[in-house]
Amino acid sequence: MQKTTVAELAFFGGQALFNRLIHVGTPNIGSRDEVLARVAQALDARRLTNFGPQTLEFERRVSELQNAMCVSTCNATTALQIAFRALGLSGEIIVPAFTFIATVHAIEWVGATPVFCDIDPCTHTIDPAEAGRLVTARTSAIVGVHLWGHACDIAGLSTVAKRHKLSLVLDGAQAFGCSYDGQPIGSYGDATVFSFHATKIVNAFEGGAITTSNPQLAEKARLMSNFGFSDYDEVSSVGTNGKMNEASAAMGLSSLGCLSDFIAINRRNHEQYAHDLAGISGISLLCPREGSNYHYVVIEVHDECAIGRDELYQLLWSENVLARRYYYPGCHAMEPYRSLFPDVRHRLPHTERLAARVLCLPTGTSVSADDIQQICRLIGFIAEHGAEARARLRNR
Repeated sequence: MQKTTVAELAFFGGQALFNRLIHVGTPNIGSRDEVLARVAQALDARRLTNFGPQTLEFERRVSELQNAMCVSTCNATTALQIAFRALGLSGEIIVPAFTFIATVHAIEWVGATPVFCDIDPCTHTIDPAEAGRLVTARTSAIVGVHLWGHACDIAGLSTVAKRHKLSLVLDGAQAFGCSYDGQPIGSYGDATVFSFHATKIVNAFEGGAITTSNPQLAEKARLMSNFGFSDYDEVSSVGTNGKMNEASAAMGLSSLGCLSDFIAINRRNHEQYAHDLAGISGISLLCPREGSNYHYVVIEVHDECAIGRDELYQLLWSENVLARRYYYPGCHAMEPYRSLFPDVRHRLPHTERLAARVLCLPTGTSVSADDIQQICRLIGFIAEHGAEARARLRNR
């Protein structure tokens, strides 16, 4: 259904473009039969958790794909907390504010202080030069975030970390299946953390993992993920309950088997968005970097667009296109960090600008070519009639 007048937009009383909600991050399901068969195996064996055979197989597969040792966890936030604790991090940890809040919460949770770093406006990832300027005598680590399914500047961050003898932890929550300089993303840094949340390209319903090339760190992380147990009756360190369960591992294994298909679908969707959004004034599409998994479609709504980002967002939601304002308003503008660091925004100009411009559009296996075409036509129509739409919004 093509809109021909602004009055036909759903926000102003017209019929919504879609009769279903189209989300960013609708889960990829993969093979239902394989998932159900694997869950049935776990039920038949009455082995549901505590490093069961499916969890160990999942770890082995991840390890092979990342060319690093793998410790699975119940989620990526727990994985970050364990990684920070296993590395013995304290004091200050440099981290981008343009990321999901869990990255920063994990730093605060282990008793360290997040030091917010600005980003490269072209890649949207942490700026190594700026990170280097933030190092103090209290700095223990840098956290680089692989955003939108492509890598941050690992080489630049590694140079800064080595120069100042800092740990380098890489948050790869969105980056499974990605590579950097031809190598798997999980083989870099002191540790990389992955998310297998339902919205990620590989999902385990809910899950996470730590990958590392350091066997001592891997052993520490494994102990910490299981209360510190080194044997049935022997606790050798402080720990928590961070274990992955067998149902999650079953889903994760099915997802891994479909990874190449998921990436191919994401890439096809991204190419169609690039084609269909071309020529819309004031809107640009972020081009994925080499080695991307194409899992996010990210646009910037520039000042020259006739409609603002937040207004476009509002109108799209009314049409059941549930675009997301990632990562608005930035971690530095959320509590408790807004109160702890009230003036930090002044040294985060690129973060502030992008947080006000970025919009993520639906993609993945649940989004069809026709869906994308209609979404792009809708965005083009709103942009073309932005002045009238904006006036109507303000009058309401």
